Amino acid sequence: MYSMFLAANAEQTAAGGSLVMTILMLVGWLAIMYFLLIRPQKKQQKQMDELRNAIEPGDNIMTTGGFYGVVLDVVDDTVIVEFGNNKNCRIPMHKNAIAEVQKEDEEVEEEK
Repeated sequence: MYSMFLAANAEQTAAGGSLVMTILMLVGWLAIMYFLLIRPQKKQQKQMDELRNAIEPGDNIMTTGGFYGVVLDVVDDTVIVEFGNNKNCRIPMHKNAIAEVQKEDEEVEEEK
C-alpha cells in the first residue's frame, strides 16, 4: 500500500514539474521574441517619428515612392514638397509618406 502511494506521488510530481518546465519555456520564448522582434521595431518606429517631427522648410526628403524633393512648408501632419526643377510642382503630402530626411545644414557641411 505504501509503495502505491509513493508511485502515485512520484507521478504527480513529474507531471507538475513538466507543467512548470513548459510554462518556463513558454515565458523564455516570449522573452526572446520580444527582444529580437518587438523591441527593435519599436525603437526604429520611435526614431522615424522623431525624424518626421524634426522636418523643417528647406530639408531635402525622399518619399516612400522614391521621389526626391524639398520641403517648403510644414503644417501639422502635412508637408508641402517641391519636386524637381519645375518650381510649379508643389504637392502636399502626409508626414508618414516621408522615408528619409537630409537636413539643410548637413548638405553645407558635406560640400566643405
